[in-house]
Amino acid sequence: MIEQSKQKEYYSDNDLAEFKKLILDKIEKAQKQLQLYEDAYKNGSSNDTEDTAPTFKSFDDGSNTLSKEANSQLAIRQGKFIRDLKNALIRIENKTYGICRVTGKLIRKERLILVPHATLSIEAKNKQ
Repeated sequence: MIEQSKQKEYYSDNDLAEFKKLILDKIEKAQKQLQLYEDAYKNGSSNDTEDTAPTFKSFDDGSNTLSKEANSQLAIRQGKFIRDLKNALIRIENKTYGICRVTGKLIRKERLILVPHATLSIEAKNKQ
């Protein structure tokens, strides 16, 4: 095994193409999940008498409100995740993808596979 004395400064076009495919797949799944969250907190498409029935349902109402708030927060978080993934695509196009914004070193491929929108190496993340 040959030991590299100098770490490469950027990922190859083949590596970037692999990351791009991974990110596009993640964006597609994340957008589907975002739609589910939004449907859940916007009360879905049901417009039945449950909405206007004058019955006493305080526990149920509180639970529904809490659930809508939780789904709203999940939707916001999912939207940020999608934004971060799209920003990663821009870095791929600029050929700056996978370079730590603090150390300037290459982020390990294993980390990028797990967290494809990462902009920090583990070294820089631990220093935070």
